Amino acid sequence: MISFVPTPIGNRDDITLRAIEVLKTADRIACEDTRHSAPLLAHLGVTGKPLVSLHEHNETRRIPELLAAARLGENIAVISDAGMPGVSDPGYRLIQACLQEDLSYQVLPGPSAVLTALIGSGFPCHAFHFLGFLSVKKGKRLTAMQGALETEGTTLFFESPHRLTSTLEVLAAAHPEARCCVARELTKKFETYHRGTAAELLTHFQAHPPKGEIVFLIAGR
Repeated sequence: MISFVPTPIGNRDDITLRAIEVLKTADRIACEDTRHSAPLLAHLGVTGKPLVSLHEHNETRRIPELLAAARLGENIAVISDAGMPGVSDPGYRLIQACLQEDLSYQVLPGPSAVLTALIGSGFPCHAFHFLGFLSVKKGKRLTAMQGALETEGTTLFFESPHRLTSTLEVLAAAHPEARCCVARELTKKFETYHRGTAAELLTHFQAHPPKGEIVFLIAGR
């Protein structure tokens, strides 16, 4: 059995009892970055497990190894650096391979930066859209954000703190009154939600350069 196990997005205690049990009973654990995951696993009391890396640069080579181990009866847990495996992280290709090979797998519920930011923003959550990371190209970023403004509900993006001010500049120049929220460092000590128009948030973050992991939300029509 291959199990896809969500891990905390910030606070290490945000993990389910079921997730801990699956990790403790796994024969091996596939991690996006073994160096990043090792301290978390130690914190959870998960020790003595073989850790293997599974990331975008080695998925093609690693997936057949994991499938072969699962066929032999191993219980394999798959985790990313934070949150749900497969959401802008490794996992999707492995699930596709399981489907093609008719191998059993399970997905555990758990922490999600997308849902946490959506609810915490106070923006409409009856309909929402998650579009991953915004493009590094300003033109494509503007197109994506204009699409969000024209869409019913709320649209969420991941954004780099180094690029957030530039993104707000692009949006504020075209749609200064667009309603936005910057959800930062979710579940961590310095978690913040900044809500306002694109122009207001641009002014704030020009004076206070952002740090940490960011979810950027735009309220649609």
